[in-house]
Amino acid sequence: MGPGLKVLLFLTLHLLQAVKGSMVHLNNNGYEGVIIAINPSVPEDERLISSIKEMVTQASTYLFQATERRFYFRNVSILVPTTWESKPEYLTPKQESYDQADVIVADPHLKYGDDPYTLQYGQCGDRGQYIHFTPNFLVNENMTDIYGPRGRVFVHEWAHLRWGVFDEYNMDRPFYVSGKNVVEATRCSTDITGTNVISECRGGSCLTKKCRRDSKTGLYDPKCTFIPNKSQTTRASIMYMQSLDFVVEFCNKDNHNTEAPNLQNKMCNRRSTWDVIQASADYQNTSSMTGTEAPPPPTFSLLKSGQRVVCLVLDKSGSMSLQNFIPRLTLMNQAAELYLIQIIEKESLVGLVTFDNTATVQTQLIRLVNDSSYLEISAKLPQEASGGTSICNGLRKGFEAITSSNQSTSGSEIVLLTDGEDSGISSCFEEVKDSGAVIHTIALGPDAAQELETLSEMTGGRHFYASEGTSGLIDAFSEISSKSGDISQQALQLESKAFDIGAGTWKNGTVPVDSTVGNDTFFVITWTVQKPEIILQDPKGKNYTTSDFQEDKLNIFSVRLRILGIAETGTWTYSLKSTKSQLLTVTVTTRARSPTMFPVIATAHMNQSTAQYPNAMIVYARVSQGFLPVLGASVTAVIEAEDGHQVTLELWDNGAGADTFKNDGVYSRYFTDFHGNGRYSLKVNAQARKDITKLTLKQKIKSLYVPGYVENGQIILNPPRTEVPEEATEAPVEDFSRVTSGGSFTVTGAPPDGDHVSVFPPSKVTDLEAEFTGDDHIQLTWTAPGKVLDKGRAHRYVIRMSKRSLDLQEDFNSATLVDTSGLIPKEAGSNETFTFKPETFKIGNGTQLYIAIQAENEAGLTSEVSNIPKAVKFIPRQESSIHDLSTQVAVPSLTVFVFVAILFIF
Repeated sequence: MGPGLKVLLFLTLHLLQAVKGSMVHLNNNGYEGVIIAINPSVPEDERLISSIKEMVTQASTYLFQATERRFYFRNVSILVPTTWESKPEYLTPKQESYDQADVIVADPHLKYGDDPYTLQYGQCGDRGQYIHFTPNFLVNENMTDIYGPRGRVFVHEWAHLRWGVFDEYNMDRPFYVSGKNVVEATRCSTDITGTNVISECRGGSCLTKKCRRDSKTGLYDPKCTFIPNKSQTTRASIMYMQSLDFVVEFCNKDNHNTEAPNLQNKMCNRRSTWDVIQASADYQNTSSMTGTEAPPPPTFSLLKSGQRVVCLVLDKSGSMSLQNFIPRLTLMNQAAELYLIQIIEKESLVGLVTFDNTATVQTQLIRLVNDSSYLEISAKLPQEASGGTSICNGLRKGFEAITSSNQSTSGSEIVLLTDGEDSGISSCFEEVKDSGAVIHTIALGPDAAQELETLSEMTGGRHFYASEGTSGLIDAFSEISSKSGDISQQALQLESKAFDIGAGTWKNGTVPVDSTVGNDTFFVITWTVQKPEIILQDPKGKNYTTSDFQEDKLNIFSVRLRILGIAETGTWTYSLKSTKSQLLTVTVTTRARSPTMFPVIATAHMNQSTAQYPNAMIVYARVSQGFLPVLGASVTAVIEAEDGHQVTLELWDNGAGADTFKNDGVYSRYFTDFHGNGRYSLKVNAQARKDITKLTLKQKIKSLYVPGYVENGQIILNPPRTEVPEEATEAPVEDFSRVTSGGSFTVTGAPPDGDHVSVFPPSKVTDLEAEFTGDDHIQLTWTAPGKVLDKGRAHRYVIRMSKRSLDLQEDFNSATLVDTSGLIPKEAGSNETFTFKPETFKIGNGTQLYIAIQAENEAGLTSEVSNIPKAVKFIPRQESSIHDLSTQVAVPSLTVFVFVAILFIF
């Protein structure tokens, strides 16, 4: 089945998010299908093209050397914006698109920097989402002084993206006390030499002075910085500081620093970067090239998309007359009409094909310029269902509708909806692949052909599943919106609800419209028996009633109201009254208020598109405004099985359990409530919480900004970076509501009816922290796991300690046991605190103890061993008696230098 939907949520002053589905693959050691996309808001600049080519060419050789002659870049597509002028060398894309880019070039998330980074929030070894470079990083030569040669930076970020490794530095904990009671810079390997200084810059001049240990913590002053020597004898590591000329390798098991408090150690159980890379599918499926000193240079294709071309290929076979509440054909027509009128952007070319045993072109491509254009297509939606199901015939007619309108199938899109089985679907796989078209598939009901996901996978399309009796079809169509990188073209869902209503009763609801949206806003009501009475009130008290809603002429049980101009900001209230018991749905869609004002966006996906029971899955939802995470939102996921069974999960951004990073705007949760085999759908709702939700203006994960170097005995500093002012690190967020479909995923091997035996243990504790208190006690804090991963309450905790981290890592059960008889686990997601005295160890100044924890449930299943923090006993002394235990310094002594630095303004 298709790869996991890598849907991000971000919106920015210049950059939009995309559904991720990388086309990268290996061919004889060379990476093919790499896409580097330039955002439409980036002004035309030929220097960007040449810089990208130079960067990738340099990176290819560096990667080849770093991976022991195993990988290089064979070909790369550079997708230039549609806003740039056309040139003869610009080719038409096939399935390459902005939303599938592995690298995006866009302005920074803030005015404060150009840090390259990889959006990465999966587990160790999981592929990241994309690499982000700014135009300034690519064309400003000063950037190479700060981050190193661009090709080396690209390889550093590629390791994040492709192999799911993490940084070996830690800007929040730049120093730590080693097992030898020496203050060390957080790095890998420790063979990288340098010195530690405090740099103070005033009025254009900078003064450096030696660091001293803090009398309370034993660590260096927070302003202390590690300055590496320009010349090194070690070759590792790229994930620490690739800017050093001598660094050409990843840390391996022989030189990996397991003590460093960095993400690589935390996320990958202290495994080295090279160990993780060796475990990857890329490494396992290749071998080193022999007889080759350098790889062949990469080839580049320059691509430029044209207008959007979409053909709807809709099933009208006999099974589409089946109904739960209303016929499937009617459900399809409701959703298709919404797509035509509310979702697909203006000026697109759209065609319509219907199929059963045979297929018919109902309309060739029509440019959507006004309401009559939409109506011309919607008038041809099928009104009767009969016949069998031939998906291949439908696809072939879809291609015909496109080519007969003088358009190429290459780069076009087909939205295929079916509810039927088709044993012959594989017969046209090669035709589909050769067409260059992107196929989005929507499976309606439990009997839709199982090969639909393969069509989406092979073409880079999205796949959805919708059951009857919900708004699933509308949600699916709403997600097939523009992913060109231009947020102003993208439709957003503010509301999507389905509910049963009793005869003579009212149903009320509210929809917040924030100030970043409101353009092209629609309220749509559907029903199954009889049109309800409708009252809609805007924030200023203006009422819209049933007569203001336009009823569809095709009798598809729906009405819509289009708000003229810009919808009023604030809370809209709707009330629905039905004279008969029936199912109603409410859908509200809108667009960005203006091209320069970008809204909060929420998108979602599962960590993979197929699950083999009893492997758990992870739900991810990202809520952002620009590249900036939205924190503190209420985010819930609804997962529905083919039999209609629904599970609602509250997603967390707490850095525990399934959630990788705390407060990064990515909300996560394990999913284990499988209810039989087959397809499942994912839907996520994100809402602001009053006085809690906020926008954080800091980018946590980013490339290391090298402060300078020690060269020939002198400290040469780079221009100081411009940081986000402390008072501007957070911003309030208006009330908002966003609804998004995360597509579908498939489960095999699961017991029917949710009849699970105890197969899932508590989740691993990943945020355990330990510190000595003043009375020789150790205080532990962590986030409680659950009975089943991150759900429920664990039965008990097992805590052990040792003077060696390896004791806990390799033989946890043999380490010293801590008495936890009085420790009762809390509900999953709660904050846990536990204090104990390590009676079996003699505690003195410099004592170091490692602690780890396991959780156990009533079935006796235990979690993985937690992360292993270290508690260091430090007894404060007089400042004069504290020795400065620096990292190794290559120069005889540290000299204070005063010089003038030109401030670098971003």
